[in-house]
Amino acid sequence: MRTLRAASYRRMPWKNGGGETIEMVVSPAGASFDSFDWRLSMAHVGAPGPFSLFPDIDRTLSVINGDGLTLTLPDRTVTLDRCAAPFAFPGDVAVDSTLTDGAIDDLNVMTRRSRCRHRVTRHGLTAPTRLALSGEIAVLIAIGGGVEIAAGSHLVMLGPKDTLVLDADDATTLTATPQGTADLFVVEIAFG
Repeated sequence: MRTLRAASYRRMPWKNGGGETIEMVVSPAGASFDSFDWRLSMAHVGAPGPFSLFPDIDRTLSVINGDGLTLTLPDRTVTLDRCAAPFAFPGDVAVDSTLTDGAIDDLNVMTRRSRCRHRVTRHGLTAPTRLALSGEIAVLIAIGGGVEIAAGSHLVMLGPKDTLVLDADDATTLTATPQGTADLFVVEIAFG
């Protein structure tokens, strides 16, 4: 079990150079865009434009701040806002974005299709909530406010945008208690 604080995240340019990403956690540690198995990041999107292409990558995008954005894919158009479910799409298709009304911040989860897969859920917490985890790795991210996580005998306080990484031998059932208004994103990663 590892707690990662928002102040420790690494800032780096987008793959296409169009902005900056905040890398929260990547596996293996220190991996590049071409060598990661899985990666979680946040980005500030201040202008419309194309997404970076990531061959062999599956992505899930969630709006965490701002009014929203519209994604245009080859086969459909999707509008996302802070209440929308996380949106999964292949990273190797052309995606163009437009902003609904001003800049947004997003949470981006990526896994290398040939090595692993992921699932992202958003939990709007208003009371203590029990969660059962099914992935080999689980990553929890607090957005908006703080969240207290009780996992087995461990009690962890996540501040806004802090992350908790649980491995397969950590607790698979936990209780999340919001400290004010908070969304908790749960990313479950399985290999094979």
